[in-house]
Amino acid sequence: MDRLKGAVINNACRELFVPGQPADIIHLTDYVAQYGSTNHIAYAATKAGLENLTLSFAKTFAPSIKVNSISPFLIMFNENDTEEYRTGALAKSALGIEPGPDVVYQAVRYLMENPYVTGECLNLDGGRSVK
Repeated sequence: MDRLKGAVINNACRELFVPGQPADIIHLTDYVAQYGSTNHIAYAATKAGLENLTLSFAKTFAPSIKVNSISPFLIMFNENDTEEYRTGALAKSALGIEPGPDVVYQAVRYLMENPYVTGECLNLDGGRSVK
Protein backbone atom coordinates (compact mmCIF):
# COMPACT_ATOMS: atom_id res chain seq x y z
CA MET A 1 0.00 0.00 0.00
CA ASP A 2 2.88 2.40 0.77
CA ARG A 3 4.18 1.92 -2.77
CA LEU A 4 0.82 2.74 -4.32
CA LYS A 5 0.42 5.84 -2.16
CA GLY A 6 3.96 6.91 -3.04
CA ALA A 7 3.25 6.61 -6.75
CA VAL A 8 0.01 8.59 -6.50
CA ILE A 9 1.63 11.31 -4.39
CA ASN A 10 4.68 11.57 -6.67
CA ASN A 11 2.54 11.90 -9.78
CA ALA A 12 0.25 14.46 -8.13
CA CYS A 13 3.18 16.54 -6.89
CA ARG A 14 4.87 16.60 -10.29
CA GLU A 15 2.43 19.27 -11.44
CA LEU A 16 3.24 21.49 -8.43
CA PHE A 17 6.88 21.99 -9.35
CA VAL A 18 7.86 25.12 -11.28
CA PRO A 19 9.43 24.25 -14.65
CA GLY A 20 13.08 25.24 -14.81
CA GLN A 21 13.42 25.50 -11.01
CA PRO A 22 15.27 22.92 -8.87
CA ALA A 23 12.92 20.21 -7.64
CA ASP A 24 13.30 17.26 -5.30
CA ILE A 25 11.23 14.38 -4.04
CA ILE A 26 12.71 12.58 -1.05
CA HIS A 27 11.23 9.32 0.22
CA LEU A 28 11.82 8.16 3.79
CA THR A 29 12.33 4.41 3.91
CA ASP A 30 13.90 2.29 6.65
CA TYR A 31 17.03 0.27 7.31
CA VAL A 32 14.98 -2.95 7.19
CA ALA A 33 14.24 -2.39 3.49
CA GLN A 34 17.72 -3.57 2.55
CA TYR A 35 18.15 -6.30 5.16
CA GLY A 36 14.69 -7.70 5.87
CA SER A 37 13.01 -8.40 9.18
CA THR A 38 11.63 -11.60 10.65
CA ASN A 39 9.37 -9.57 12.97
CA HIS A 40 8.07 -6.99 10.48
CA ILE A 41 7.97 -8.76 7.11
CA ALA A 42 5.19 -6.72 5.46
CA TYR A 43 6.63 -3.43 6.75
CA ALA A 44 10.09 -4.27 5.39
CA ALA A 45 8.59 -5.26 2.04
CA THR A 46 6.72 -1.96 1.67
CA LYS A 47 9.86 0.03 2.49
CA ALA A 48 11.81 -2.00 -0.07
CA GLY A 49 9.07 -1.22 -2.58
CA LEU A 50 9.42 2.47 -1.79
CA GLU A 51 13.16 2.27 -2.48
CA ASN A 52 12.33 0.75 -5.86
CA LEU A 53 9.83 3.55 -6.51
CA THR A 54 12.69 5.96 -5.85
CA LEU A 55 14.65 4.40 -8.71
CA SER A 56 11.67 4.29 -11.05
CA PHE A 57 10.63 7.88 -10.42
CA ALA A 58 14.22 9.11 -10.65
CA LYS A 59 14.27 7.70 -14.20
CA THR A 60 10.78 8.97 -15.00
CA PHE A 61 11.19 12.53 -13.71
CA ALA A 62 14.80 13.19 -14.76
CA PRO A 63 16.14 15.68 -15.53
CA SER A 64 13.55 18.09 -14.14
CA ILE A 65 13.00 16.47 -10.70
CA LYS A 66 15.55 14.61 -8.58
CA VAL A 67 14.14 11.67 -6.63
CA ASN A 68 16.07 10.11 -3.77
CA SER A 69 15.40 8.29 -0.52
CA ILE A 70 16.77 8.33 3.00
CA SER A 71 17.01 5.08 4.94
CA PRO A 72 17.48 5.64 8.70
CA PHE A 73 18.43 2.99 11.24
CA LEU A 74 18.51 4.50 14.74
CA ILE A 75 17.88 8.22 14.99
CA MET A 76 16.60 8.60 18.53
CA PHE A 77 15.14 6.46 21.29
CA ASN A 78 11.62 6.59 22.65
CA GLU A 79 11.20 7.77 26.24
CA ASN A 80 10.10 4.34 27.43
CA ASP A 81 12.98 2.36 25.84
CA THR A 82 14.84 0.40 28.49
CA GLU A 83 18.55 0.81 29.11
CA GLU A 84 19.03 -2.79 27.99
CA TYR A 85 17.30 -2.05 24.67
CA ARG A 86 19.31 1.15 24.21
CA THR A 87 22.62 -0.58 24.87
CA GLY A 88 21.77 -3.40 22.46
CA ALA A 89 20.63 -1.04 19.71
CA LEU A 90 23.71 1.16 19.99
CA ALA A 91 25.96 -1.91 19.80
CA LYS A 92 24.55 -2.73 16.36
CA SER A 93 26.22 0.24 14.65
CA ALA A 94 29.90 1.00 14.21
CA LEU A 95 29.52 4.55 15.59
CA GLY A 96 27.36 3.46 18.55
CA ILE A 97 25.59 6.78 19.05
CA GLU A 98 22.05 8.14 19.16
CA PRO A 99 22.50 10.98 16.65
CA GLY A 100 19.17 12.77 17.03
CA PRO A 101 16.93 14.27 14.35
CA ASP A 102 19.50 16.75 13.02
CA VAL A 103 21.12 14.00 10.93
CA VAL A 104 17.87 13.58 9.00
CA TYR A 105 17.75 17.32 8.34
CA GLN A 106 21.40 17.22 7.19
CA ALA A 107 20.62 14.33 4.83
CA VAL A 108 17.66 16.20 3.33
CA ARG A 109 19.79 19.32 2.85
CA TYR A 110 22.55 17.28 1.19
CA LEU A 111 20.15 15.72 -1.28
CA MET A 112 18.41 19.01 -2.05
CA GLU A 113 21.60 21.04 -2.43
CA ASN A 114 23.52 18.58 -4.58
CA PRO A 115 22.42 18.97 -8.22
CA TYR A 116 24.06 15.70 -9.28
CA VAL A 117 22.38 13.11 -7.04
CA THR A 118 19.23 11.27 -8.09
CA GLY A 119 18.01 7.69 -7.74
CA GLU A 120 20.05 7.15 -4.59
CA CYS A 121 19.22 5.79 -1.16
CA LEU A 122 21.19 7.61 1.52
CA ASN A 123 21.73 5.28 4.47
CA LEU A 124 21.67 6.86 7.92
CA ASP A 125 22.80 3.84 9.86
CA GLY A 126 25.81 4.91 11.93
CA GLY A 127 27.87 2.27 10.17
CA ARG A 128 25.50 -0.59 10.92
CA SER A 129 26.06 -1.96 7.43
CA VAL A 130 29.81 -2.36 8.13
CA LYS A 131 29.51 -3.87 11.62
